[in-house]
Amino acid sequence: MPEISRFYGLVIKMYFKGSEHNPPHVHVLYGEYMGAINIKTQKLIEGDLPAKALAMAKEWTTKYKTKLLNIWETQKIQKLPPLE
Repeated sequence: MPEISRFYGLVIKMYFKGSEHNPPHVHVLYGEYMGAINIKTQKLIEGDLPAKALAMAKEWTTKYKTKLLNIWETQKIQKLPPLE
């Protein structure tokens, strides 16, 4: 699972397997927590993240929504800047 970004203890990844399905989403790892966030709506669609980690992940996916959707569609990984 390729890593797209890393910041404040969050690791953002995206799977590229035949089993992956819509909606377009990223996987967020934070310590022992893991969640999947819908890129289009920034809603947690799977897993569990602490409130602060979820808020940062949502802010980041909002900021890079267009680029993330492009990565999802083209399956060409690129690293994206961290949240500052």
